[in-house]
Amino acid sequence: MPHVLIRELDPAVIKRLKLRARRHRRSLQAELKDVLEKASATSPADVIARIERVRAMFRRRRFSDSAVLIRRDRAR
Repeated sequence: MPHVLIRELDPAVIKRLKLRARRHRRSLQAELKDVLEKASATSPADVIARIERVRAMFRRRRFSDSAVLIRRDRAR
C-alpha cells in the first residue's frame, strides 16, 4: 500500500488530531487513516443531500429572534 507524507503541518492541528485519536482509542496513524477514508468516501453530492435533509427537518419551524435573548443576557 502506498505511503503518504504531509510536510509542515501546523503543530496545533497535530495536537487536535492526537486528542481525537486518544478519544477514539486509536493510534494517530489509525485515526488519520479513518479520517482520510471517510473524507474520500463522502462526495459533494452526499454532503448537499444531507444538508437538504436537515433543512427539510426545520423548514416549517419558527425560531425566536436570538438578538432579543442576547440583549437580555447583556442587561443582566
